[in-house]
Amino acid sequence: MLKPSSKLFGLITALLSACSGGGDGGSPTVRPQGTLHVLLTDAPACGFNAVNVTVAKVRAHRSSDANENDSGWTDIILNPARKINLLNLSNGALEDLGQAPLDAGHYTQLRLVLEPNTSARPVANSVIPAGGTETPLVTPSAVQSGIKLKSQFDVAENTLVDIVLDFDACKSIVARGNGSYSLKPVVRVIPLIVSGGITGVLDPALAASSPMVTAQLDGVVVKGTVPDPQTGSFTLSPIVRSSTAGNYEVVVTAQDHASAVISDVPVVAKANTTVSTSPIMLPASGTHTVSGTVLPVDTEGAVRALQDFPSGPTVTIASQNADLATGAYSFTLPVAAPVLGGYGSGVLPITLSAQSAVAGKYAIEASATGRGTRTANTDITSADVSQNFDLQ
Repeated sequence: MLKPSSKLFGLITALLSACSGGGDGGSPTVRPQGTLHVLLTDAPACGFNAVNVTVAKVRAHRSSDANENDSGWTDIILNPARKINLLNLSNGALEDLGQAPLDAGHYTQLRLVLEPNTSARPVANSVIPAGGTETPLVTPSAVQSGIKLKSQFDVAENTLVDIVLDFDACKSIVARGNGSYSLKPVVRVIPLIVSGGITGVLDPALAASSPMVTAQLDGVVVKGTVPDPQTGSFTLSPIVRSSTAGNYEVVVTAQDHASAVISDVPVVAKANTTVSTSPIMLPASGTHTVSGTVLPVDTEGAVRALQDFPSGPTVTIASQNADLATGAYSFTLPVAAPVLGGYGSGVLPITLSAQSAVAGKYAIEASATGRGTRTANTDITSADVSQNFDLQ
C-alpha cells in the first residue's frame, strides 16, 4: 500500500479541519436577528380626490450616512410595485408593505423607494384634483434612490418591530402654476410600540363642508384625518404617546364654520383616548381670505394660519405650500369666534366655549428651508387681507 506524502497528509488534515470548523475563527458568524414590519398611512390631502404613489421597496440601514449603493441595507421589496391611493389610508387605516428579517441592533435610516413615472407607467405617481382628471406628479430623483426618512429604532433578537410611515399627502403636493403638481414628500416614521390614538365624533351634517381633524403639538400638525361622512366618527392614529411627546391639541375645522379646539389631550401607548361620544358641533361662520406671495419663488415656501388663545394653546387652522411657479398662497378663514375646551380629567362631554378675543385674528407664518420664518398678525373680521412675504 502506498503511503501519502507528508505534504499530501498536511493538505488533507487542513481541509478536514476547515470542513469541521475546527480552530479559532473557523465557525461562521451567526448574528442574532429580528424582523422589521412596515406599514403605510396618510394624513388627508387638501383639494384632491386621489393622491397615488407607487411603492417599490422600503430600505433600512444602521448608518444614517449610508448611500443607496453601500452594503448593509435590508430591503422589503414589493413585487410587483404597488400603486396606492394615500387618501384611502386616513382615519386610522394602514397599508401593509411587508416585512423582512434583519440583524438585531440600532437602525438610524429608512428609505421609501417609489417607482418613477415612465412611458410605460406615466401615472405611477399621480393626483386627481377635485373635479379634475388624473395628472402625473413631477417627482424628485430621490424617489429612485429612496426618500430618506428621519428615524431611529431598535430591533431586538427574535422580536417583530412594527414601523408606520405616515405620508402627509396635504403637505407633500405642491402646485406648479400650470395645472401640474410636484411631489415634495413629507413622511413621518412612527414606531407602533410607543403609539396610541385619539377618537371622537363630529356632527355628520358637517360632511358637506370638508371637515378635517388634526392632532397638534405646539401648533405643529402631527396627524390629520377626515371623519367618516356617514357617522362623523374619526380616529387619529398612530400618534406617539404623551410620555414621549407631550399632550396634544385636537383641532376641528370645516368650511364656513368656526373652528373647535380641545386642549391637553393625553395619549397612551396601544390605546385610544376618546374626546367625544356625542357629536362635536361647529358654529356657522362667515369667511374672509388672506392671500399673497412668498418670495423668492425658488425658496419653495410654506404658509400657515395660526390662532393664539390667551392663556391657552397656539394651533394651526390652515396650511399650504406656496405655488412653485408664482409663490402665491390663499386661505379662506372663519371670522367667528373659535370654541375651546380642555380635556381635563376626561369627563365627557367636554364643554366648548366661544373665544371672542381671537375671533377673526390670525398669525400668518411663512417659512422655507434655510430662509427662516416670517410672521404677520392679521385681522379679517371685516375684510379680506393681502399679506406678502419676502424670505430674502
